[in-house]
Amino acid sequence: MPAKIRLQRHGKKGRPFFHIVVADSRAPRDGRFIERIGSYNPITDPATIDLNVEKAADWVIKGAQPTETAAAILSYKGVLYRVHLNKGVAKGALTQEQADAKYAAWVAEKQNKIDSKKTRLASEKSKDAASRLAAEEKANQARIDARKKKEAEANLAMEAPAEGGEATEGEAPAEA
Repeated sequence: MPAKIRLQRHGKKGRPFFHIVVADSRAPRDGRFIERIGSYNPITDPATIDLNVEKAADWVIKGAQPTETAAAILSYKGVLYRVHLNKGVAKGALTQEQADAKYAAWVAEKQNKIDSKKTRLASEKSKDAASRLAAEEKANQARIDARKKKEAEANLAMEAPAEGGEATEGEAPAEA
């Protein structure tokens, strides 16, 4: 029974949500599975990945083959690096403490990258909101200025015929 680590699609149309599962390769995509080892939400930015690294590494060591997308997720979360380090420990190239220290350093660096991306996205969002607010205020001021100008022109137009009308009324009795 060849096992695969793959994604099982859930969620609504246009709003996918995936479970990361270990399943028999002959089972349907959303069918039976052996074990659920995590979840993946691609809608959020950055994508939310909840993965049990120990279980995933154990399955990869046992021979479960990840699909292309699942392999990218496992690599992103450091499962494949952990398996690589465990192979080094098994060969005697590293001690378990050295492997754990390397993995912890890698995880900390990866978390810093994710946090910096989140702060960058938040600052870009606030800058975008501020620029849209400034543009809206400018448009509102232009609209107010245009309305005042139009009202001033209307007042001048009403005053001009009224002054001219008085002169014509004054002339009419003089002619009579």
